[in-house]
Amino acid sequence: MPRYFFATRVGEDLLPDRDGRVLRDADEAWEVARALIREVLRESAASSRLLSASLEVTDETGLVLFEFPFAEALDPGSGPDGTLH
Repeated sequence: MPRYFFATRVGEDLLPDRDGRVLRDADEAWEVARALIREVLRESAASSRLLSASLEVTDETGLVLFEFPFAEALDPGSGPDGTLH
């Protein structure tokens, strides 16, 4: 099974994922990316800096398969009045 890496990009900074995760396919990598982002947002205040971050998901060759913006991982109704802003 392939290994996927989940690096966090905040502005120009890239925080690498040196270990990665062995997953079934890119669809499972997308699910893991969403779960990781939601966990980070739950554990810290959802600052505008974090909401502008994204996960860059790559394969073992370093090819970027997709980027997952943190803001897109929010559940609808996450805000105090049911909005996302």
